[in-house]
Amino acid sequence: MKPIYLDYNATTPSEPEVVEELLPYLCGEFGNPSSGHAYGKKAREAVELARIRMAALLGCDPSEVLFTGGGTESNNQALIGAALANKERGNHIISTTIEHPAVLKPLERLVEQGFSVTLLPVDGTGRLDPEEVRRAITPGTILVSVMHANNEVGTIQPLREIGGICSEKGIIFHTDAAQSVGKIPTLVGLLQVDLLSVAGHKFYAPKGVGALYVRRGVKVNPCLFGAGQEEGRRPGTENVPYIVALGKAAELASLCLASEGARILSLREHFFERLKALIEGVRLNGHPVERLPNTLNVSFRGVGGAQLLERTPEIAASTGSACHEGSGELSGVLKAMGMSREQGFGAVRLSIGRPTTAAEIERAAEVLAERVGELRAGNR
Repeated sequence: MKPIYLDYNATTPSEPEVVEELLPYLCGEFGNPSSGHAYGKKAREAVELARIRMAALLGCDPSEVLFTGGGTESNNQALIGAALANKERGNHIISTTIEHPAVLKPLERLVEQGFSVTLLPVDGTGRLDPEEVRRAITPGTILVSVMHANNEVGTIQPLREIGGICSEKGIIFHTDAAQSVGKIPTLVGLLQVDLLSVAGHKFYAPKGVGALYVRRGVKVNPCLFGAGQEEGRRPGTENVPYIVALGKAAELASLCLASEGARILSLREHFFERLKALIEGVRLNGHPVERLPNTLNVSFRGVGGAQLLERTPEIAASTGSACHEGSGELSGVLKAMGMSREQGFGAVRLSIGRPTTAAEIERAAEVLAERVGELRAGNR
């Protein structure tokens, strides 16, 4: 029997409807979108339909959607591209201590190129105070990047407030929305963002495809150089099958966002209540309210998260402690939240998805309770 999959923040399976729409473009409809004949026109139409669908999910104009090879590329394009395109205005960038490496690593690269980066702290729930952004702004600040929702604990950031500050100061505002797109509303106008990164495999599209929203008028240099695809912003022959898949996944997300969000939130809350009822000393990590509806990061007193999951093959989940073996280091996110060593190493991230059932949640809670009990007994 397969393990109960509770690691949807790591990746999601491609929806059957997504695969069905993708397959024809691997074989029969194989044209290059840049070709002028019928095969090329068919491919171009498919790419533009996907762009319309992605734009509908984000609440933007299709011309503001740029297709990429995934969330990491989108973040690199947004950060490095925007910094280099606007360097005549200044060289200061603001971000946070809890960003994904796909943001932190490009920022490190920009520091090597002469830019200055300020990483702002978060509180114990993983949330950033918008006033910290205001206080950090200097006359040379050109870019602010704050993730929409955290991949480990699920905490959602107050982007609208931060975006308002950036708009007031004339500063470009980027968000890594890899974890939020398809789970909660990500309308760019309401979030007040100029740049937004999308990762397809986080919302039931295949791995290896993503998108970047670029508000009209925002200057972003290309990071790749070649022919004129994507209006010269991202050269290279378009990955038509996966772009088609991304568009279909966006359409499905638009249709089920409210209903699935409510169902998944109900499952998550029931899961937490069952864990608390069955296991003494369960502690929530992350914001109690402003959190992704599918994400439950908890610590079990006196039990290591990695050890627990190793002893629980019936469940596929991940720890909240991305430490290297033997290093004794907490993940950067949990450390930035000021979490104690015991609580941090006891953290387990349980993330729910569309296929998750109530029966799986019940079984997972029972198995975890059994293994926690065994581990605690063995530690006495």
